Amino acid sequence: MKIKHLLLAATLMMALHSCVVLSPKKYKALLAQRDSLTTRTVTLETEKAQLMADTARLHNQIATLNGNYAALDRKYSSLDKNYNATTSQVSTLSSDLQKREARLKEVEEILRKRDEAANALKNKLQSALLGFQQSGLSVDIRNGKVYVSLTDKLLFPSGSIVIDDKGKQALKSLAAVLNKDADINIAVEGHTDDKKVKNLGQIKDNWDLSVLRATSVTRYLTEVELVDPHRLTATGKGEFQPIDTGGTSEALSKNRRIEIVLTPKLDELYNLITK
Repeated sequence: MKIKHLLLAATLMMALHSCVVLSPKKYKALLAQRDSLTTRTVTLETEKAQLMADTARLHNQIATLNGNYAALDRKYSSLDKNYNATTSQVSTLSSDLQKREARLKEVEEILRKRDEAANALKNKLQSALLGFQQSGLSVDIRNGKVYVSLTDKLLFPSGSIVIDDKGKQALKSLAAVLNKDADINIAVEGHTDDKKVKNLGQIKDNWDLSVLRATSVTRYLTEVELVDPHRLTATGKGEFQPIDTGGTSEALSKNRRIEIVLTPKLDELYNLITK
């Protein structure tokens, strides 16, 4: 409004100063000019206000964007730290995985050699003991160990712990193979059926019977066939590890047995595991 009044005053002063009497036509022209200037001024004022509002809005947007940028920068820094930490962890895990894979290959190779040795031993024993397999002797592999199973009728008279001649022949053939390979540990296990022991003198129960039969076999192998006693262990399992849970006479006969468990020495594997 101030500009409007100033323009009006200026127009009047110019008219007075010229000392010229304006005709109605010129006067109307001046008024039109004044009105045009006034309208233009209002338009400029409006534009100015709009520009100021836009400027303020843009400042706010810039401030918001700067805040967002700062937050993103902080987040990026955090992600960068996490990335570096993750990269380091992945590198460590990768290195550990490579070591474990190498270790696994070593173990697999040793177990492969063990299985090869067990199979070779089984074949030797089957060949050496071929004549006794119809009399209740069997050879098989379980968990990398060779099991030579001899039924009690092959080794002992009924209710006895004294090895008979046929049993001695089987043990002699077995010892011939064992004495050629000192890298085999030997466990002699006595097993019985679940029938109670009756009238066997000093033998009170199946525990006694299984232990005494195992020690009889061990004693024969070491004292007669000269198998190194440091390689042998004698144990009695009683009636508690049957191979046939049926109640038939055939099942009971299978459970009355001596199992000679042959294990290739695993020093190499033990050393690898305890590294």
